[in-house]
Amino acid sequence: MLNLTDLPVNATLHKSPSVIIKVCVVIPFFCVFLCCIVVMLQILASHRQFLETSRYILFASMLINDTLQLMFSVLLFLLVMGQVKFALGLCFPLLFISAATFQNTPLILATMSLERYVAIFYPLQRPAAWRSDHIWIIILSLWLISCSFPIIEYSMGKRYPEVNTFSVPVLCKSVIVNSSPVQTLFKAAVNVLCFAVVAVIILFTYVRILLETRKMRQDKVSVSKAMHTVLLHGFQLLLCVLAFTSPITETLIVLRADWLPEDIAFFNFFCFILIPRFLSPLIYGFRDQSLRSNIGKTFLCCSYKVKSNVKVQVQDNLFSFRLKT
Repeated sequence: MLNLTDLPVNATLHKSPSVIIKVCVVIPFFCVFLCCIVVMLQILASHRQFLETSRYILFASMLINDTLQLMFSVLLFLLVMGQVKFALGLCFPLLFISAATFQNTPLILATMSLERYVAIFYPLQRPAAWRSDHIWIIILSLWLISCSFPIIEYSMGKRYPEVNTFSVPVLCKSVIVNSSPVQTLFKAAVNVLCFAVVAVIILFTYVRILLETRKMRQDKVSVSKAMHTVLLHGFQLLLCVLAFTSPITETLIVLRADWLPEDIAFFNFFCFILIPRFLSPLIYGFRDQSLRSNIGKTFLCCSYKVKSNVKVQVQDNLFSFRLKT
């Protein structure tokens, strides 16, 4: 997982104003994201039509996965910014969940594209695994696969020499548990293989649905929507791939600007980790007509309640003022 936990150990000790600014940028950004995700999850959980549709169940799984990924990434960011040290036994779960959710996102995108493919080509005889009451088996399988990668990676190499027990306080950085060249090579190979396979799956489903659109004379609207959905999954995958552009951006920034290492790391973390994870579920959620209409109704209902409460409060204040006078 590429994140701000690779900062130099003493990078933030003497930069307190810069640290405060970075924290003040990240926290509100994450809070807005969390509010939007909570609203969408509440809508998905409260409407039967969403709970009985495989596509929306997979989307809810993606929302939960991206929320966990951002939550633990921001937590690791805050711990590094505050130079907080604690036992490696507590650090390992944070890094593990961050890495597993990072690997799980492209797998979910590939599954959502395959779900659209199955819905178009097998509308009446859909395989049992792709039905809404069995889709949890696929989701569980994706979690098992994504969790197996960091387990294998962490078990391959050795930790820092000074970190010989799980009770030694350390700064929670990925380099603590991913320090050997073998682990780096394994991680790079897994990322390349995973994203390449997902890209091939999305491209395959897009091309097949595109060809089907040209053949069909009826129900072209639903097939065209499925094609655009798969294309959106390809864009979401591209946003995920941005996380691997940090070496390029670091080189360009070093050549063009005199930035500190911690500022470069924060720039990459904010632009290529936070923003893509923020945009990916929101673009998909607000693009869907059913979700978009429900989101609009939810916000209108909330604003109406706020206005009503304010109006009642003002009337109560006026009434109490008149009684006093």
